Amino acid sequence: MERGMNKAVLVTRKTRLEELIRKYNTAEQARFYIEHLGADFSDYIKEEEAYQKAVSSVMQAAEKYARIQRIDRDFLPNMIFGPQDIVIAVGQDGLVANILKYLDGQPLIGINPEPARWDGVLLPFEAGDTERVLQRILKGSGNFREITMARARTRDGQTMLAVNDLFVGQRTHVSARYEIAWNGRKENQSSSGIIISTGLGSSGWYRSVMAQASGIAECFGGMRLSDRGPSWEERVLTFVVREPFPSRRTQADIVYGRLAERDSFRILSQMPENGVVFSDGMEKDAVEFNAGTEVLIDIAPKRGVLAV
Repeated sequence: MERGMNKAVLVTRKTRLEELIRKYNTAEQARFYIEHLGADFSDYIKEEEAYQKAVSSVMQAAEKYARIQRIDRDFLPNMIFGPQDIVIAVGQDGLVANILKYLDGQPLIGINPEPARWDGVLLPFEAGDTERVLQRILKGSGNFREITMARARTRDGQTMLAVNDLFVGQRTHVSARYEIAWNGRKENQSSSGIIISTGLGSSGWYRSVMAQASGIAECFGGMRLSDRGPSWEERVLTFVVREPFPSRRTQADIVYGRLAERDSFRILSQMPENGVVFSDGMEKDAVEFNAGTEVLIDIAPKRGVLAV
């Protein structure tokens, strides 16, 4: 079945060079700063040229099929996507993850602007593939993967979604204090925070934590732990408590769990300040998680849709 399209929304990001120019006003001043540090400024120029070439190629291909609206990632929170929109991201992976949280079933095409520079797990296409992928989607023959997301909700109505993972803990490198309630049990904990991972995020932060736990277990004669998480599509989340500290007032028994479709768990902050909840490494967008704040973690009802 053929699919209609209202518009193609092209989401871009600022390059390293653009960020430097924004900070130092001109390219010449940016060059002076970088070369003063002994770095190679030409690499910034090469990255800029490759990125703008990719963006131009994508726009030329997409404008054959629909009107194009180009926005910078900074304006995503204010963007209203139409139900028939097709969204194109000229990435890295972090840009794709960020966009998915603002969509509601619209397909997202991830474009790798420079495959020699970026790996791009969520960027299966190059700029030259844009027209072919759009044709397939519009003809109803596109291939997609659904992506399960995590959700964090507070009592005052704030909601945060995560494509890779949620972090609940302290903003600084000190212990987080909270009460955790999971599977009919409660305990007070002091730890380096809690990571809640989706299937997509299970190859990132979660995998690092599991690799550490597995290595320690093996040193004491235990079995090697599996760090394989669920697939991107599975309606499953996994949580891990980082470095829990048992004491007279804190416990360390609830350190790992898996949430299915209708499961949830609760975390109640006991921190007077600097408590945060953030998603996908975006600490600047954190929700405050200070004393008395309660957050409920579960699987987000909506799914991301990524063209593959």
